[in-house]
Amino acid sequence: MTGRLEGRVAVVTGGASGIGRGTARRFVDEGAMVVVADIQDGPGSALVAELGNGALFHHTDVSVEDDVADVVDLAVAEFGQLDVMFNNAGIVGVVGPIAETPVEAWDTTIAIDLRGVFLGVKHAARVMTPQGSGSIISTSSTAGVLGGLGPHAYTAAKHAVIGLTKSVANELAQHGIRVNAISPGSTVSAMTAAVVGDDPTDEEGVARHIAADSPLGYAGFPEDIANAALFLASDESRYVSGHTLVVDAGQTTSGMVPNRFHLGETSIYREAGRRN
Repeated sequence: MTGRLEGRVAVVTGGASGIGRGTARRFVDEGAMVVVADIQDGPGSALVAELGNGALFHHTDVSVEDDVADVVDLAVAEFGQLDVMFNNAGIVGVVGPIAETPVEAWDTTIAIDLRGVFLGVKHAARVMTPQGSGSIISTSSTAGVLGGLGPHAYTAAKHAVIGLTKSVANELAQHGIRVNAISPGSTVSAMTAAVVGDDPTDEEGVARHIAADSPLGYAGFPEDIANAALFLASDESRYVSGHTLVVDAGQTTSGMVPNRFHLGETSIYREAGRRN
């Protein structure tokens, strides 16, 4: 029995950790060849060594256009095509009141969380259009669906990702390219641990923290988001485009969620936070 992505080629940005790592593994398990794109060289290289011959690592800062163009070109040069682009790299960025938000920190968050997605969409479209096929997936957030679920710059960027997804889906449909987004709720990851103030090495503790706010009573893991990405990458979603798939245990259906982001002046903005 062949995998659901057998013979396909994918680029996963932010692929060295968290949701990106879980998705890269899932794609390879389903038969895809994957280029892991990230600024985290050590974890990225270790992951592709684990994944085997069907995976490559490329150092990629998604806010730099040449880096994004290069990783797309690498996928085509090594594997002959690009079938799936998963724009997943992101940071939470600066946390605090809007009146105290530094412009430089705002710009950094927008550069990674929005411009990085734009560049991934742009260069995927460049190579997918002549192919006449492809699936472009971008990570938004529940903060892209409701206000108060993330810091201001992060929320603005994640809302914009959904708008960009709808706009580009309309343009690229004529070329057989589907464009969708995923809005994850909190998942067990180092990034979530930083937000809620937990020890990132204590997965059970982070899971308990998330489960306490989950309507289903349990936490989501990167693998849960990877399953959503797999659906949108595969032929099972052949009639789905311009859609945002919310994966949050139903938390956003009530609009009642804990606001953890604007109560203080603590900043968790740092280079190592470039992950979803």
